[in-house]
Amino acid sequence: MDGLGRRLRASLRLKRGHGGSPQDNPGEAVKEPERAQEHSLPNFAGGQHFFEYLLVVSLKKKCSGDDYEPTITYQFPKRENLLRGQQEEEERLLKAIPLFCFPDGNEWAPLTEYPRETFSFVLTNVDGSRKIGYCRRLLPAGPGPRLPKVYCIISCIGCFGLFSKILDEVEKRHQISMAVIYPFMQGLREAAFPAPGKTVTLKSFIPDSGTEFISLTRPLDSHLEHVDFSSLLHCLSFEQILQIFASAVLERKIIFLAEGLSTLSQCIHAAAALLYPFSWAHTYIPVVPESLLATVCCPTPFMVGVQMRFRQEVMDSPMEEVLLVNLCEGTFLLSVGDEKDILPPKLQEDILGSLARGIDELKTSEEINEHVSGPFVQFFVKTVGHYASYIKREANGQGCFQERSFCKALTSKTKRRFVKKFVKTQLFSLFIQEAEKSKNPPAGYFQQKILEYEEQKKQKKPREKTVK
Repeated sequence: MDGLGRRLRASLRLKRGHGGSPQDNPGEAVKEPERAQEHSLPNFAGGQHFFEYLLVVSLKKKCSGDDYEPTITYQFPKRENLLRGQQEEEERLLKAIPLFCFPDGNEWAPLTEYPRETFSFVLTNVDGSRKIGYCRRLLPAGPGPRLPKVYCIISCIGCFGLFSKILDEVEKRHQISMAVIYPFMQGLREAAFPAPGKTVTLKSFIPDSGTEFISLTRPLDSHLEHVDFSSLLHCLSFEQILQIFASAVLERKIIFLAEGLSTLSQCIHAAAALLYPFSWAHTYIPVVPESLLATVCCPTPFMVGVQMRFRQEVMDSPMEEVLLVNLCEGTFLLSVGDEKDILPPKLQEDILGSLARGIDELKTSEEINEHVSGPFVQFFVKTVGHYASYIKREANGQGCFQERSFCKALTSKTKRRFVKKFVKTQLFSLFIQEAEKSKNPPAGYFQQKILEYEEQKKQKKPREKTVK
């Protein structure tokens, strides 16, 4: 790994989502609200700024040799009057971004055709906070062979669909002039990020077209707004998705291989989203740049995406207990071997049955997302949904989780066997830490499903007595 790769690993090491691994940062935690924990990204009720930067990253020829180096050629806004520590943090961020916009390496040649790609990456700051880069890579308009460039929006907000629409507007304006992008992005920067279900309308003037009104609506059900399960369903079977989920639940190492950046980005976000209401709190890199391929040798858990061109380097790397997923062929190249035995058999059947039921009738991405996410949420409702009853409150309101009683409360042996392993994971411990701090269960989607399940059980008991 070159010097740049080492510096990036040092300054942008993706820590465990709440501030690092127990070995790295004992006791340190970054609080995350109830609902976008599926990506270890904060959930936004609305009111925040949409973004921090819009950047254009272009390929510039190096002084020596034929290689190209990705370079920021446009930045909005320019940051001034920052304190010294803030300047250093901003410089680290801006130096890292070009590498993630062109993770394929430096060997490029001018092209006449190039399919546009929309993807994202995640950077973790030294304090554990995360920023997302939303990217549109395309061939700029013009005659003759040319090099692709990337529009990149840096934000701390997880909402892939909304930012894809913003990138559409940026791309449209760039065809006219970079000068037309500025007023649009300035209007977006001054607008407040809408609450779930709400719309923000921006006014923008375009030469020869006049004034345009652009409406950006946030989904009402915001828990899946950063994910699209369609790519994952297209690449893998339900059984394979279930095995990936089982591996992630036990915090194993998972590598996705694919040709396209869009496929990698969407599939890894989808895999992480299956863990809701828990948060993947380990190394998480949707597209690993070439200079950071040594990540796959890490001894700690990770979930990463690697382009297919680096398949052999990955296969030759020393790795243990890895699930290596080939998204192009829909196969597992490496596995531990027990992925089908991790989850309780009855609950596996329930998930597979729910996924298969009515899948062909779904039309919109929202319907597909809800259909796929639902059975996995129910899995956690049935296995750990009783957690709140086993948090004992002290006089000062601080909770203490009664782990042993919690596990014993499960009458099913297979559920109990699974939960005894799951409670030892970082996924569960971080979730319980937040629950111990809160005097009341969070009024989110997961809690709603728990209440619905408990109500169903109450209604079922009288019917069973009547039958007897």
